[in-house]
Amino acid sequence: MKKKLFIFSNEKIFSQDGKFYCDNIDLKSSPEGLNKKFEVNLFGRKSYKKRAHEIKVKRIKIFHNLFAYISSVVAASKTKDSKYLIISITPYTFIISLFLKFMGKKPIVYLRSDGYGEYRAILGKIGPIIYHAMFTIISAISYLISCRNYILREKKGKIVSPSQLDSIWLRQPKNIDVKNFKLLYVGRLKIEKGIFSLLRLIKNKKNISLTIVGSEKKEVSNYTNQSNVKILETQASKLKLIKHYDDHNIFVLPSYTEGHPMVVLEALARRRPVIVFEDIHHIIGNKKGIFVSKRNFINFFGTLNSVKKNYKKIQKDMKKNKLPTNKEFIYKFIKIINDY
Repeated sequence: MKKKLFIFSNEKIFSQDGKFYCDNIDLKSSPEGLNKKFEVNLFGRKSYKKRAHEIKVKRIKIFHNLFAYISSVVAASKTKDSKYLIISITPYTFIISLFLKFMGKKPIVYLRSDGYGEYRAILGKIGPIIYHAMFTIISAISYLISCRNYILREKKGKIVSPSQLDSIWLRQPKNIDVKNFKLLYVGRLKIEKGIFSLLRLIKNKKNISLTIVGSEKKEVSNYTNQSNVKILETQASKLKLIKHYDDHNIFVLPSYTEGHPMVVLEALARRRPVIVFEDIHHIIGNKKGIFVSKRNFINFFGTLNSVKKNYKKIQKDMKKNKLPTNKEFIYKFIKIINDY
């Protein structure tokens, strides 16, 4: 008989006709993968608008307020022989961790990104102070898992390599010309993702086009009249998403903060060079095909031209990348939770 695994998330989940949807692909794939070994019970916040990805887990509960959420957390904590996984540190999940501690439980907390950077991008100087207070307490009462050592800030924990890649992603990509710059961005349209700064950089540049594949189109409505920008509101299926990568020659991730961005792995799998800005230079590691630019047009355009000039060599080097797969990620995640 499978052990119960309760997963608590701050992410918003939409429900329709008995099905559940989220925007964050990791909130879909991680519970689905863990459900192979555990009886997963996923908790999240209620969304009133359609989300992109269907979560194929049977036991999902969504709540429209914190009181209802906490009441269910307390009930879950009374379940015998169960494990508890919290995804990311937010005010919601911070309160949840405190209640679990009060109920005598020590949850596992999965840190997917650098909270210090995210809170700074959203709240300014006060952001890292708020996050530090939550992180300090949670790290003392929880067991940590992260995608990067630096995110742990010298606290004890295990490292995993999140990935959505499978044999379909790793198929031979199609060739593409680089006469013009066909840029692609895939992800949420939020301040911390830096998408607005990218839109300003390329505004009215005739030889640069940008396709945005994401959600929350209204967030960038002021830029929809740019002739060189195409916005696809709904995130695509796997095969359509792969086609988006293959139809563009450079992937750009303009984020101010990232942990282990899976869209970069997807771009590398399709052998599309990636440009990031200095804020997240740490994601390069030993990966071939990722380039760093300053957040100004002169430097950005110079980086684009350098990639264009050396495109074939870059793609050849990218073949050497050893990319983590979803199967490897889920196997290690299950082992860590089992051993805890």
